[in-house]
Amino acid sequence: MTVDDRPEPGTVRRGASGRPRPRAFEEVLARIEGWIAADGLTVGDRLPGERQLAEQLQVSRSSVREALRVLETLGVVSSQAGRGPDAGAVLTSRPGGALTGLLRLNLGLATLSMREVIDTRLMIEQWAAEHAARSRTGLDEMARALAAMDAASGPEEFVEHDIAFHVAITEASGNRLTSAIMRALRDSVQRFAIDAVVRLGDTRDLQADHRRIYAAIRDGDAATAVSAIAVHLARAYPPD
Repeated sequence: MTVDDRPEPGTVRRGASGRPRPRAFEEVLARIEGWIAADGLTVGDRLPGERQLAEQLQVSRSSVREALRVLETLGVVSSQAGRGPDAGAVLTSRPGGALTGLLRLNLGLATLSMREVIDTRLMIEQWAAEHAARSRTGLDEMARALAAMDAASGPEEFVEHDIAFHVAITEASGNRLTSAIMRALRDSVQRFAIDAVVRLGDTRDLQADHRRIYAAIRDGDAATAVSAIAVHLARAYPPD
C-alpha cells in the first residue's frame, strides 16, 4: 500500500502489526514537520507550492492540501495565493508540540469507545453551535452540506457530508483548537456514524435535526442550537 492508498469508507487503515495506520495527510504532516526542522526554516520563510510538495513527498495534491489546511488551523503556516516565487504557504511559527500532539491524537482515536467519542462531540459541538449562532458565520458551508446529504446515494456518502456539516459548525465558532479536534475525530466519527445511519434505516429524522440546528444558527438562536445538537446526537447514538 502506498502513502496515498485510501481504505473503504468506515474502515481504519492498519499496518502489518494490526495497529491503525495514519491517513495520507497525517503522514504528510509528519514529513513536513521533519522537513521544516531539518532545513532550519524560520518564520517568514515560504514552503514550496502545492504541486512541488506533492512531487517531493510523492503523494497526491489533495493530501498536501489537507495537511496545509491543518497547519494553517494550528497557526503554523499562512496560505498564500500566487504563482512562481509567490506560490506556497508562509511559515508563521515553528510546529513544536502542537502538531505532534495533534498527530498523536489522530493515531490514538481508533481505540476510543463510541460513548467517549460522542460525549466529546457533545461538549465541543454544543459550545461551537452557541458561538456559531452568535456570529452567524459558516452558513454557506452548512447549507452545501445539507444539500449534499439530501442528494446522497447511500450511508457512506451521507456520512461524508454529515461530517462536513458538523465540522463547519466548529469552524464557525472561531476557535481553531475545537476545529482541529473535530477534524482529528473524523475517522472515529465516520465509523460510528455509518453504523448509526444503517441502524436507523432512514435519514429523514437526522436531516430534520440538521435543519433545526442550521436554522437556529442562522437565526442567532444560541439556546435552540445548543439543545438541537443534544437532541440530534441522542437520536443518532442513544445512551446505553
